[in-house]
Amino acid sequence: MQTSISPQLLNNPDIAEADSILRSCVHCGFCNATCPTYQLLGSELDGPRGRIYLIKEMLETGQATDKTRLHLDRCLTCRSCETTCPSGVRYGRLIDIGREMVKKKAPRSFSEKLVRGAMLAVLPHTARISVALKLARAFRPLLPSKLQEKIPAWRPAVTMSATSHARRMLVLEGCIQPLSSPNTNAAAARVLDRFGISLLAAQGAGCCGALNQHLSDPDGAHEMMRRNIDAWWPHVESGIEAIVMTASGCGLMVKDYGTALKDDTRYANRAARISELTRDLSEVISDEIQGREDLGGIAHIGHGMRVACQSSCTLQHGQKLGGKVEAILKRCGYELTTVADSHLCCGAAGTYTLLQPELSQQLLNNKLAALHDGKPEVIVTANIGCQMHLATASTVRVKHWIELLEQK
Repeated sequence: MQTSISPQLLNNPDIAEADSILRSCVHCGFCNATCPTYQLLGSELDGPRGRIYLIKEMLETGQATDKTRLHLDRCLTCRSCETTCPSGVRYGRLIDIGREMVKKKAPRSFSEKLVRGAMLAVLPHTARISVALKLARAFRPLLPSKLQEKIPAWRPAVTMSATSHARRMLVLEGCIQPLSSPNTNAAAARVLDRFGISLLAAQGAGCCGALNQHLSDPDGAHEMMRRNIDAWWPHVESGIEAIVMTASGCGLMVKDYGTALKDDTRYANRAARISELTRDLSEVISDEIQGREDLGGIAHIGHGMRVACQSSCTLQHGQKLGGKVEAILKRCGYELTTVADSHLCCGAAGTYTLLQPELSQQLLNNKLAALHDGKPEVIVTANIGCQMHLATASTVRVKHWIELLEQK
């Protein structure tokens, strides 16, 4: 794709990067075939190719409208288009740059800014979310029905078992997962204990920064990255083997720390090292059971239980680890049901459920129809956002997949 962005603008590193990404696009349109919003709306501007043209136009003219912002907002950032693209267009990075620019060129209304500001003030902070959830549960009958569905049920806190193996790995607690699915990290710790690995949580670490990044607050995201790096660094220096991510959305973000902070003279090297150490839980478990006949005591643990696996976008499209979880579960004796259109997003996408409720609900309905079709006994996923979203309407229980590896 040819571009004609002014030399002055190209002095900005982000715009120069966007120009390079735009030039890699051959506008073939293959991306539209796997774009969830294009499938629902059938509009060129609600597919990756159309959004790419909108960003190109904005960079070339220096102008944007509410219409530009609308179509960029509707993007889930699921990155299914990146999996499909034959030219390797880094669309996820391009949409981030486009959203940051449109925020300046076509400012939001006061009410929209207020809503997004409130989200940034609460959602990335576990203590604040806890208070908000208590209030929401207390006043649940007074809330709109659609909002009531999004309030997760109370779950008692679960403490990770303390072990003292020579092999040590860090785990990120995250922001919402400790409140909505506290057993996830505890289950991961118990399973890794079987392989002689101690799982530790670093005091002071919190939200990975993804929520801020997706809400066009890169400065806030970078501050959270630096905080996590500071919390993890003493453990890195003492020889931890890896940083394990039990939420694939967080894993994708932390694996990008090195790129996000590459121009930060104080943190660039540390950020790169953190990204090198970061691994999704499925990568760790897959390596540990490799070559083991009894799979570390979890062989045949599934006993033929029928499982529908929702492959989160951040795992299959972002981290390119599609099929990893499914392979582990099959080796453990679970029977995986067929899920149609498994490449399509469930509609969770961070704050998308709150900011684009109608589109999110349509995607959820489609995804649950596909997951329920095989009559599974349980639905599993690798990402807390997906888990919470699916659980709002599923007639089948929804879990993190690691919980099945300690199934009795």
